[in-house]
Amino acid sequence: MTSNNLDRRAYSLSRRKWLHGAGVLVGLPWLESLPVWGDDTLADTSAPVLPKRFGVQFMACGVHPDHWWAKTTDDGMELSRCLQPLDGLKSKLNVIHGLFNKNATGVGIHPGQTGNILSGAALQKGAELRGGISVDQAIANAIGQDDVVPSLVLGCEQPTTGYHETNFSMAYSSHISWQNATSPVPMEVYPSLAFDSLFENRGTQRNKSILDRVKEDASSLAMRASARDKAKLDEYLTSIREVEKRIQRQRGGIDKVREKVEQSGQSVFQMNRPDNGLPEDIREHMRLMCDIIALAFQSNRTRVASLLLCRDISGLFYPFLDVRKPHHLASHDDGSDEWERVTTYYCSQLAYLAQKLDGMQEGQGTVLDNTCLMFVNNMWSGSKHDSTKVPLLTVGGLGGKLKTGQVLDYSKKSDHERKLCSFYLSIMNRMDVQATAFGDAETPLVDLDA
Repeated sequence: MTSNNLDRRAYSLSRRKWLHGAGVLVGLPWLESLPVWGDDTLADTSAPVLPKRFGVQFMACGVHPDHWWAKTTDDGMELSRCLQPLDGLKSKLNVIHGLFNKNATGVGIHPGQTGNILSGAALQKGAELRGGISVDQAIANAIGQDDVVPSLVLGCEQPTTGYHETNFSMAYSSHISWQNATSPVPMEVYPSLAFDSLFENRGTQRNKSILDRVKEDASSLAMRASARDKAKLDEYLTSIREVEKRIQRQRGGIDKVREKVEQSGQSVFQMNRPDNGLPEDIREHMRLMCDIIALAFQSNRTRVASLLLCRDISGLFYPFLDVRKPHHLASHDDGSDEWERVTTYYCSQLAYLAQKLDGMQEGQGTVLDNTCLMFVNNMWSGSKHDSTKVPLLTVGGLGGKLKTGQVLDYSKKSDHERKLCSFYLSIMNRMDVQATAFGDAETPLVDLDA
């Protein structure tokens, strides 16, 4: 980072207000009565400039093809079974059908269909990794230098190593976020470490509640806030405490796995949960990661986040869904009732995060109104390994820059008009990243605002 960028970031951070405590800084949500972001004077004569945010959730190995659809009706939007968790968000939802990632077709199954899902780049086989920067990192590079955390890159499953039968590295199956053509962004899979990085929570202080350490500062701030903002501040701090309590239950697992690695020499990547220190219940793991993203967006600590809910060729199990096969094998029977339940479950993760953000008031709207959450899969059908079109959903309006409540079908358009990277280019431009091209696209997606 250049000295000018360092100065710019320091100036930006100095214009924010924080709750200070021993070894911790807690960002604040937008407050109508106090200038926690921006100028030190109340801008009560003009609307605040609110941040626009981009978040990604990724599911691998396809969806249930018969129950993944939406229709525009006289009453608005009709959703298929698998999309039902999003029913309460239809006015803020876009269901986009028929986009494809050309460089993920005709290259064989799995890794070559995954490692470029956010970049559109052609991937190189063999020992040397080569692809392209992902859209989340392109956005973070453009706007994240002023943020405490330029981007959050989280996952709910450990990466896998080695090579696939197609001679692509399994690194492509394990990572969706890439900082450049040759390097994936290190992905944090442990909720406790993700939480600590967000709040700069270090050392022995981790054993003390964040809220206890900022109690005095919080009380001082509340005395200057309006009654409405006091309630919002209390709700925000309560949310942090609830997540913190759940995080504390996970901390011991990391210490135990470190001991196992030292004693046995076995790699953590070869261990199954919970032996590898990850939460045993994948439902709790995913919710914790969604809650961390929600807190990060609400407090304006970052504007870009990605969450790999499951990696390609995933080994996750779903006993709570009465699904006996692991994720990857279950996807090979993608017309089954079991896979319908799996697909619906993953849609519920998008709904959970979207509803959290929609419950956070910000300006005249909510945090979700200033966000674009994108849900994407690397293929349409797991049984056919069909990546000629990808499932894509968005929730949130990017501060009015993205029209919502739409069902958009590009399946009958020419390949040039249905590029996944054209959609990414459209999002970048709406986030004030002035790019003329991204991946294999040189034009924004047509009809996005039709």
